Amino acid sequence: MARVFVYGTLRTGQSNHSFLGKASKLGACQLVSGYSLFNLGCYPGAKKSISSHTPLYGEVYDVDSNTMALLDQLEEYPELYTRELVDTEFGVAWIYLYCLSVIDLPLIHSGDWCRK
Repeated sequence: MARVFVYGTLRTGQSNHSFLGKASKLGACQLVSGYSLFNLGCYPGAKKSISSHTPLYGEVYDVDSNTMALLDQLEEYPELYTRELVDTEFGVAWIYLYCLSVIDLPLIHSGDWCRK
């Protein structure tokens, strides 16, 4: 089992949530600071940001290895997104971080894809 922090289209009620069909939701979670969230159109991308003090909102799930492999495909890991471990209130979890440039992309100031 692995743990994953999701902040965009994998969240409850979003377009790709079905990829987490067999996963166990541990709960809503926020990363207090250190990330900026960008609107890429149909989905968001988070990047590490030393200067960001905006929380990043999401959910944490326990996933099996098959689900993790599906998520890697969906996120086009490692070309479009990379993975890093983050501390959450539910323990250490993987987060997918956007790899490409975000110059001229709109920042989601709330840190919450569901509230854009």
